[in-house]
Amino acid sequence: MQQLTQKLGSGDMVIQEVPYPQLGKGMVIVKNHYSIISAGTEGSTVVAARKSLIGKAKERPQQVKQVVDTLRKQGPVQTYRAVMKKLDAYSPLGYSCAGEVIEVGEGVTEFEVGDKVACAGAGYANHAEIVSVPVNLCVKLDNNINLRDAAYNTLGAISMQGVRQADLRLGESCVIIGLGLLGQLAALILKASGVTVIGVDVSQEAVNQAVKNNVVDLGLTRNAAGAEEQILNATNGYGADAVIIAAATSSLDPINFAGAIARKKGKVVVLGAVPTGFDRDPFWYRKELELKMACSYGPGRYDLNYEEKGIDYPLPYVRWTEKRNMEAFQNLIATNRIDIGYLTTHQFEFDNAKAAFDLVVSRTEPFTGIALKYNTQRAISKEKISTSDNDKLGKVNISFIGAGSYAQGNLLPNIPESSEIGRVGVLTNTGTTSKRVAEKFKFQFCATNEEDVLDDKTNTVFVATRHDSHGPFVLKSLQANKNVFVEKPICLLESELEQIIEAQSKSNKAVMVGFNRRFSPITAKLKKAVGNHPMTMIYRINAGAIPKETWIQDPEIGGGRILGEVCHFIDYLTYLNGSLPIKISAAALPDANQLNDTLNILIQFENGSSGVVGYYANGSKSMTKEYVEVFSAGMSATLNDFKELKIYGKGKPKKDKLLNQNKGQKEMVNAFVNGLLSNGEAPIPFEEIVAVTKASFKVLESIRRGGEQVEV
Repeated sequence: MQQLTQKLGSGDMVIQEVPYPQLGKGMVIVKNHYSIISAGTEGSTVVAARKSLIGKAKERPQQVKQVVDTLRKQGPVQTYRAVMKKLDAYSPLGYSCAGEVIEVGEGVTEFEVGDKVACAGAGYANHAEIVSVPVNLCVKLDNNINLRDAAYNTLGAISMQGVRQADLRLGESCVIIGLGLLGQLAALILKASGVTVIGVDVSQEAVNQAVKNNVVDLGLTRNAAGAEEQILNATNGYGADAVIIAAATSSLDPINFAGAIARKKGKVVVLGAVPTGFDRDPFWYRKELELKMACSYGPGRYDLNYEEKGIDYPLPYVRWTEKRNMEAFQNLIATNRIDIGYLTTHQFEFDNAKAAFDLVVSRTEPFTGIALKYNTQRAISKEKISTSDNDKLGKVNISFIGAGSYAQGNLLPNIPESSEIGRVGVLTNTGTTSKRVAEKFKFQFCATNEEDVLDDKTNTVFVATRHDSHGPFVLKSLQANKNVFVEKPICLLESELEQIIEAQSKSNKAVMVGFNRRFSPITAKLKKAVGNHPMTMIYRINAGAIPKETWIQDPEIGGGRILGEVCHFIDYLTYLNGSLPIKISAAALPDANQLNDTLNILIQFENGSSGVVGYYANGSKSMTKEYVEVFSAGMSATLNDFKELKIYGKGKPKKDKLLNQNKGQKEMVNAFVNGLLSNGEAPIPFEEIVAVTKASFKVLESIRRGGEQVEV
């Protein structure tokens, strides 16, 4: 299928063939008829992408800070890879479209093939022939609705949420500052509700368009003489009951102007992107004005449970969610209570989408809404897409399932260049990522179907997806008689682990988990120094807090930080002392969200060694992240952030300091691939992987049992 993409680095925009999107649980596949270009949101993205690197840096100071932090902590190689991954990626564009359902996923009951729908969401409702959208970001339409108008779905819902935040009643008044798409849609919704609408914009053309189409009761340019007095007169001398700011600017004028024209104890709603550092006097303080933010489409936005899992909020308690806002907007169109046809000032065939964005950037002629129209008769294929002329295979032939940030930064660049290694296929959730990764790392194809990367060409699969799919993909790979490397953890359920153990026993294929720290060169020096005696160990991790809304904290998707991250450190202590964990006790610091991400774990090992993992999410970012102490037979050692090792024995401590942090990712990938080449075995014994995974599950069990010691 075809999709419009842009590279952030060069600004190059191209329509290209990418794999058909994945149909996940609770999702629908939609064939687009129309999509709408948002001149504000998308226009700023495109403009930024076409700037120089210095220009991009000025646009994104926060991201520049992140780059500097990465450089300080991880060194130039990892920093370069992280930056280039962003700059070279094919970034999808678009977030508002309409079309027809052509497939429905598992658990979907409200949609059927053939339904007309409108879709929303960046990363979902893209400018593409085919899109995959979660059910809560998709609404069913009447069959006779104008799909071009319906494609304004996202913009309509955003405007609707701004109107709801204003909370106006019949007969009240509202001033809308900014008469672009969002402003005019908000005005239409307010007029349909019986509210007196006054529109203000810096552009005379925008004001004229709103007045001509009866969108506002009064239209004014911002610099019109006596603008404040005219608004006061139009509101019977009271001032506006509410002001909705739908402008996008770095100026403080909109927020201060809103204070001047609002009535006493009125509301000001920020719908656009404007600063809020208003002047306290004379208006905001004396009028006791209320400032409110409108969060995108409405309740449910940025909630993983709502948007990705499809868990709705109960209507009696949350009357207007983002989906219900979309439905209300579509109902206004279907019943002719608003007419938005005039907003589409330009329409381009999808094949000519680049010209549409050139217009957005150059502004050589006035425009409001720009629609892209798709050729719905064009045949759509699910076949894999060739990305390389090289079809040679070797002794180890690799395919990737999942290829996100970690894979692109730490796994793919470290696959050895060798005639004995074949690079076969790439399969990810998004076709743009699949295509870019396959091209950049010289794989033969990118694919839509799992069968394409599990066929006879591939004998080794790398799984680098979200945690919840690790277990199923490892199991499928083993059942297809493939060696498998999986980014930690190997699975999230004990039942999955038992299935994997059985499948590995039957296939006798190599299974490897991405426990990279044991492969760090500085780890090898530490292990040699402390020897093979029973030892006591401490591994302290200053992990830092991550929000409970983050996917890794979700028990179903990420498994939480114990299964998702702490397994790393249990493995490290297992490797250092050379025996398996047999008993676990753990105590977590109580927290309101019950995340269990600040805890102490005591581990006992078969050879009598013991270790403590201190995993802390409540520390300072200025402190180093990882610190290890080991005590064994008169020897002691400290390892600080995989950069500095100190060995204490007789005499002065021996020091070993690296210029840059090395956590062993390159060495790990090389060890795995070379192991397959030499003897078909993984460098970590499977029994250790199983024991570490079981120990991770037992950490959770011990916490549930109040810190009681449990056997692994």
